Amino acid sequence: MIDLSPTSAASRNLRVREFYLGRQPMLDRNQALFGYELLFRNAPVGPANIVSDIGATASVIAHASQLGMEKVIGDALGFVNVDADVIMSDIFGFLPREKVVLEIVETMEATPPVLKRMAELVSHGFSFALDDVTGETGNVQSLMPMIEYVKMSMRDTPLPILMKLAPRFKQDGKKLVAEKVETREEFKHCLDLGFDYFQGYYFAKPVIMSGKKLSPSQLAVMELMTLVTSEADNLEIERAIKRDVSLALNLLRLVNTPAVGARQRIDSLSQAVTILGRRQLQRWLQIMLYAEPSKRGHSMTPLLMLATTRGRLLELLALKLRPSQRHCADIAFTVGIMSLMDTLFGIPMSEILAQIPVIDEVQDALMFRGGFFGDLLKLAESIEQIEELEHQIVPTLRDLAVSTDELVELEMAAFEWSDNVVRYAL
Repeated sequence: MIDLSPTSAASRNLRVREFYLGRQPMLDRNQALFGYELLFRNAPVGPANIVSDIGATASVIAHASQLGMEKVIGDALGFVNVDADVIMSDIFGFLPREKVVLEIVETMEATPPVLKRMAELVSHGFSFALDDVTGETGNVQSLMPMIEYVKMSMRDTPLPILMKLAPRFKQDGKKLVAEKVETREEFKHCLDLGFDYFQGYYFAKPVIMSGKKLSPSQLAVMELMTLVTSEADNLEIERAIKRDVSLALNLLRLVNTPAVGARQRIDSLSQAVTILGRRQLQRWLQIMLYAEPSKRGHSMTPLLMLATTRGRLLELLALKLRPSQRHCADIAFTVGIMSLMDTLFGIPMSEILAQIPVIDEVQDALMFRGGFFGDLLKLAESIEQIEELEHQIVPTLRDLAVSTDELVELEMAAFEWSDNVVRYAL
């Protein structure tokens, strides 16, 4: 009988340790958000390693579950790294089996007890992914019957091997995940090879297009933002919103999300403008740039999610670090949201800042990652790409006087807020 209860001996004796939580998006062939790989890292000073021993893994799983796994992954799947020791343990009561994929590496020894345990977990509704696949060794073949997802790295696997293995795994009914996809060309190539899912930040890297113009809908939002930040009265702002029907509908949808926290349903534009106030209205217009009608749909979801998460995390960090300076939180949110606008528009950041007047601190943060807000932005970027930039996290946290526990709590809050925004915005 398999023990999946959270009251097992392994879970009762857990000791939560300091850790980082990275969340790397996984997209489907339409570039819609499919899942996240959750990267739990321990937090000593110096190089951090992927948490792999049972105590550390159990601790972070328990901690994340206590904070709310739904805050971390929302409606997506969560891929969690585990090893043989973790597989043989009874910590799985912490994990929602329908929402979590257990990820193992190709080199994990497929001993009879491990294979038996994996089969048990599969029979109880858990799924497995096999990572770092570079060939078809005997070990891989032994693990394969329990595997649903096969992950191959664009960076670490030679192209001839990818071309050979991808069709073979597809023929066996496996779902293929391309990892470390860093350019749009790599994404297109993986599409041609038949990959189902894609992991990497190609979607968040700007593709600069010479002479590109903003869409009419984007221009409408930008013009409205100018009115909001000027001395224009509410009636003038309301009239400007009404001139663009889709803009008006999107705004009403956004202001009624749980993330806004309005005490009553907002049914009219005049209500929206009055109840929200200029600061909040500007915030929702910034978000709407990522969800504007000409771009709405699957392809914008991950960028919208990333921008809103960044904005909210920077805001929460600023609130914690400078609690008496409310304007700092507003500036931090703007920096987070605007940090991906070069990708959104396909225009260099310098040109965007020439069109959108911002204060010097915002410009310094966006152009050079300078100043207090630049430090916050660098921290957010390091967390997003924890495999490549983890060496920057510890010194930045030290400079900001933020503990890893505090950071994870703020991350969770940002994930939940962003998930609510995106769920209702698209």
